[in-house]
Amino acid sequence: MLAAAGRAAGTDQAVPPEQQRCGLIAIVGKPNVGKSTLMNALVGQKISITSRKAQTTRHRITGIRTEGDTQFVFVDTPGFQTQHSTALNKSLNKAVTGAIADVDLILFVVEAGSFSLKDAKVLSLFDGRIPTILVANKLDTVHRRSELAPWLKGMQQRHTFVEFVPMSAKNPKDVARLLDICKPYLPEQAWWYEADELTDRSERFLAAETVREKLFRLTGDELPYTSTVVIDAFKEEPGRTAKRMVRIAATIVVERDGHKAIVIGDKGERLKRIGTEARQELERQFDAKVFLELWVKVRSGWSDDAARLRSYGYE
Repeated sequence: MLAAAGRAAGTDQAVPPEQQRCGLIAIVGKPNVGKSTLMNALVGQKISITSRKAQTTRHRITGIRTEGDTQFVFVDTPGFQTQHSTALNKSLNKAVTGAIADVDLILFVVEAGSFSLKDAKVLSLFDGRIPTILVANKLDTVHRRSELAPWLKGMQQRHTFVEFVPMSAKNPKDVARLLDICKPYLPEQAWWYEADELTDRSERFLAAETVREKLFRLTGDELPYTSTVVIDAFKEEPGRTAKRMVRIAATIVVERDGHKAIVIGDKGERLKRIGTEARQELERQFDAKVFLELWVKVRSGWSDDAARLRSYGYE
């Protein structure tokens, strides 16, 4: 489990349990609307991977932020899929519907000033029982702020939102304001995690996600989204020149021989770069010396094979 290097900022660990507040907050929206970027900003450290490729987030990622007497437990969900009914997409949608069924608060993330059929499909999942905040993200891309007022009025007619929050996940003041708005909706109860914990996901899981992020970022539109990363070995050893040393062996799984060639690149240069960038980021995340070995294998039809999906860690 990943934890902050020191005590959580702004947190008094002497807060007695009877004065603590804690709850689950689901971050939900269509693909590529900025959910993972928002999650990382709310937690204060990178927990969820990001890229321009749709379906980058494939699992429920829990991020934890403890401020003052309140512990915010955020759940970053995959973008809800409205196309291609593969086993993988069904798994992604199951993660979304499962996340919003048992939370204290929903953050419905849309692009400020925009509302598409894909947004409407996500909104139709909400039954109105759970308080929902409309997060109008990417406010920095809106050139005419005067157009937001009628847009917000139209959004209120679509659903009864408890709050409207126009913001940019890249603006720390906006992020702090959103935290303050979320706080009253969380129940008064003891924290579920230690004050310095950032996620309930293991380092092994985060290693696979980091490699997958670099894979997507460095292949762009050349590689279909039906690629994944499996950790074959994760071993921690005593460090010689560093406090920790971690050896990781991972396999990048693709569906076709042509995809394998794309990942490897000319003379292996692309695969080498994927490994280098992933290793450097993991060293920062884990505060350790990391040795990363990558392989590429073809598994035709894996994204529509329920048994294989489970073996790769999908729900």
